[in-house]
Parts: sequence; structure tokens; C-alpha cells
Amino acid sequence: MTAVMSGAEEIRFEGNEVGILVSHGFTGTTQSMRPLAEAYGRAGYTVVCPRLKGHGTTPEDMESTSHEDWIQSVMEAFDWLEARCEKIFVVGLSMGGTLALYVAGKKKVAGVIPINAAIDIPVLENSSSTEERFLEAIGSDIKDPESDELGYDRTPVKSIRELSMLMGKTRDLLSSIHCPIVVFVSREDHVVPPNNSEVIFETVFSEHKEIIHLDDSYHVATLDHDKDLIIERSLEFFQTYTNTK
Repeated sequence: MTAVMSGAEEIRFEGNEVGILVSHGFTGTTQSMRPLAEAYGRAGYTVVCPRLKGHGTTPEDMESTSHEDWIQSVMEAFDWLEARCEKIFVVGLSMGGTLALYVAGKKKVAGVIPINAAIDIPVLENSSSTEERFLEAIGSDIKDPESDELGYDRTPVKSIRELSMLMGKTRDLLSSIHCPIVVFVSREDHVVPPNNSEVIFETVFSEHKEIIHLDDSYHVATLDHDKDLIIERSLEFFQTYTNTK
């Protein structure tokens, strides 16, 4: 069995009866979500941030997994929370945001927070037609020079095709999302075009929805200058919708 990178392990905190499912992104690891997961844990919530199958080990491992495997990773985490909690919120970065929206479209959740979520990346999807097996890494798009993302140094082309299928399935689910939603989007993002978040915001059928623009972060906003703002506003969101029926 391939060893897991140090810092890429699953994160769990057992707390109160409100659960928070946190998902990292494509070729990334739980390290990108640790500041959020730890803050939610300190606030008393029950938190799980799964290591998506094929992530946090080697690009070859990722190449052997499908988007269905990534969905299964978050659904198993959801089941773990459902066995312990009365309400569940879902939070995700990039493809983790895509997965969070997918869960919100399939399960009863108290609210969803996509952060620079991906539903359409033409440049990346076009690159999947190459005959190359691996492309350059797409991680660590961070404005803060003191911060770095733990992830793969290569991107499996097969996995880009799987991501494309996941984004398509999630786009089809957006109109079935009715729970409260806060969409975080970086004004400058070199991985996922910011208009993805605008489309998500406009397409979901949520009665309570808000979009928050991040002025001082690139794609991996959870490790960037605006991470404290994301933590603060998401904790406010959990508190507001924990106290509603």
C-alpha cells in the first residue's frame, strides 16, 4: 500500500451534534483545508475532512481512481457524520467545492459553502485530449509567499477527464440545491475561472444565498490571505442555520 504524504491524512474532530464535512480539491490534500477544519473543531463542531481516494499518495494512485471514487470518499464521510449529528453542513475548495455541491444536491444538508468551486474549466478540459500521460502540476496557486499547498507535482490526464465528468454531473444538480449557500470566490484565480462561482450562485434555487468576493487570495484561498475571513464568515453561517428549523 502506498504511503500517505505527511500532512495529507484524514482529519476528524468529534464534537457536538452539528457536523461539518470539509473536502479538499483536485490533486490536493487535506492540508489545504486544515486551517478551516481545526477552526471548526475548536468551535465545538464534529468535523471530518476525508482524504479523497487516490490523493495524498502518488499521481499514479490518482490515475487509477475515478470521479465515482471521489464521490464515494465524501459520501462515506457524510455517513460518518449522519450517524453522529442532527445537522450537517458541507464545505469544499475547488473540486472539493464541486463535491460539496454534489452532496448538497443529493442529501439533506443544513447549508453548503463552495470556495472557488469548479463546474467548468475549458482550458483544463481541452488539455485532456493530449496523448501525454501527465501534465504539469496545477496546485499551490496562492498569493501569500509564505504559504504553500501540499499536492502532486504532476496531473494525470486521465484524472482531468474524470474531473470533467464530475463537473458535468454537478452542473446538472445545481437547480436541485435549495439549502442555504455561501459562495466564496477569489477575484483573481489562475486555476478555476471566477465566473464558475457566479454561475453556481445564479443557478442554485436556494432561498438564502450570498456570494463573497475575496480580494487578497488566489485559487487556494483556504491557505491564503483571506483564510481568516472564510473561517469567520463560515462560522457565522453555521451558527445562523444551526438555530433555524
